[in-house]
Amino acid sequence: MRKEVAGLKILVVGRGGREHAICKKLNESVLVEKVFCAPGNAGIAEDAELVNIDEMDFAGLADFAERQDIELTVIGPENPLAAGIVDYFQQRGLAVFGPNRKAAQLESSKSFAKELMKKYQIPTASYAVFEEYEEAKAYIVQHGAPIVLKADGLAAGKGVTVAMTLEEALSALEEMLLNQKFGEASSKLVIEEYLQGEEYSLMAFVQGEKVYPMVAAQDHKRAYDGDKGPNTGGMGAYSPVPHLPADIVEQSVREILEPCAKAMVKEGCPFTGVIFAGLMMTKQGPKTIEFNARFGDPETQVVLPRLESDLAQVFLDVLAGKDPQLKWKEEAVLGVVLASEGYPGSYQKGVPIKGLDEIEQATVYHAGTIRSEKGAICSDGGRVLLVAASGASVEAAQQQVYREMKKLDQPGFFYRKDIGARAIARFSF
Repeated sequence: MRKEVAGLKILVVGRGGREHAICKKLNESVLVEKVFCAPGNAGIAEDAELVNIDEMDFAGLADFAERQDIELTVIGPENPLAAGIVDYFQQRGLAVFGPNRKAAQLESSKSFAKELMKKYQIPTASYAVFEEYEEAKAYIVQHGAPIVLKADGLAAGKGVTVAMTLEEALSALEEMLLNQKFGEASSKLVIEEYLQGEEYSLMAFVQGEKVYPMVAAQDHKRAYDGDKGPNTGGMGAYSPVPHLPADIVEQSVREILEPCAKAMVKEGCPFTGVIFAGLMMTKQGPKTIEFNARFGDPETQVVLPRLESDLAQVFLDVLAGKDPQLKWKEEAVLGVVLASEGYPGSYQKGVPIKGLDEIEQATVYHAGTIRSEKGAICSDGGRVLLVAASGASVEAAQQQVYREMKKLDQPGFFYRKDIGARAIARFSF
């Protein structure tokens, strides 16, 4: 493996579980001297030095990077990417890992992504784009349910309604387009066909037309057991996906990820960073549900622990246009999200989390946590943390995680009890 000069100082931008996983993995690097995280959270403070600068304060972040001689800044969340943080850092002559504003449209505009896929014949669901309520309503009535409604812009992973009935679809339409449930993000809607099949996630490091896939994972979007309840940002995930054949993953890279990277180059917005593909294995083959322009959450928390390669080296190689060496562990990793009661709707913040000190055979990735004045770790978001464990199989990892999750049973929080069920066919859906 190539080795750069050791002693790197790296800044990770973000405050969630994905950023915690990135910080932890960077700490394993022989190249890294120090990891900073801005603004971070109570758990990330154990793995990085926190910097009290908001992720949307581009000037403040760049000033800090210059003052501290930061060799690389890694951007975690979608909002700063969509707003052009990479462009800003590059204009300041600072090394940064992530797509520029134009390339980040792959996530920040669902209609951009769908039109790209249509133009370059990348498999996806049929769709139409609407800004007018009556036109959208007529389309839904004509096509019937089930049907999928997506806010065009960023909505923190909650801007999608999978409507199983016509009534549900029309109610979601009214909420999004008329009541502006997601603000500007839902002033335009993508309405698309409902795909049936096995859903899975595939991330890849991308530099221009070059695509370096990671291992597959499967997320659980619905809030409650048995895939019931509203869509969330993700209630748990696992990797690998044993019931997903290797040739399907290869086909997904060949027919979706690689054509996407090439299409972005042809459209004048070459992509550098991580492309996340939310995919569906249908009877017609793999189809694209969505693209994200960064590491997925919670998939990152179960994929990065399986990476044997030095993550800092991978970042540097991708940025330099070199082929990174990606080596993966055979073991399975499964993670379960502890969420605030009421999520993804309204919920209380500042609730103390008991039992964290008792978790021994698993890794805790903090997402929405804060340390109180008395020193207690408290909730500060809907998805509070994720507990991940590894094992020889998905079933072994699942058993270990749920042994640990019991230690976190307490009022004010909830978690799904069936993460990984599809892989081990233990529960009936």
